[in-house]
Amino acid sequence: MKPLGVLDTNVLVSALLSTQGPPAKLWDALGAGRYLLAYDPRILHEYQQVLSRPKFGFTTSEVADMFGMIARFGEIVIPTAALPPLLDPNDTPFLEVAASTSDKVLVTGNAKHYPRPARHGVAVFSPREALDLLTSTRMR
Repeated sequence: MKPLGVLDTNVLVSALLSTQGPPAKLWDALGAGRYLLAYDPRILHEYQQVLSRPKFGFTTSEVADMFGMIARFGEIVIPTAALPPLLDPNDTPFLEVAASTSDKVLVTGNAKHYPRPARHGVAVFSPREALDLLTSTRMR
């Protein structure tokens, strides 16, 4: 079985902004079928809202390609329980979905948004840490 994890929106943004960094390599690993992306409708909505912001300058084609990858290598996960809201309520769906997967993994560039006491058993990794884990022999 492939690992299943959640990517915070900032990872997708970073992957589109720079094709050389860990977020882009992690995104490439998704496209290579190395893991599956867990999401729910709230996460898809945030992805769409953020990736469409004019300040980033992403083309409609870039965003559509990203959503095509999500459709191909993603898995809809319905959270099993509502968690107490985080400081930024927009972060809560990411934690709820991650907590509802067997692997309980969330990848973010902003770990401080997910304080340890609020993680409910979810392992929070930076894109570099997740990439290292994915390519190590410890991962499935």
